Amino acid sequence: MKETILALVAGLIVGIIFKFMKLPLPAPPVFSAVVGVFGVYFGGVIASWMVKFFQG
Repeated sequence: MKETILALVAGLIVGIIFKFMKLPLPAPPVFSAVVGVFGVYFGGVIASWMVKFFQG
């Protein structure tokens, strides 16, 4: 949980800095970003499951 909170705080700080510097935010649109993160996470989970399944 600590890493999640630190990641959120770091993201907020970077977002504020980019906004004050009038730079485009370094993130894709909100919905596609969330879907992409879930895709990466579940891809890793499925890959781990497949390795365990085929090894034993």
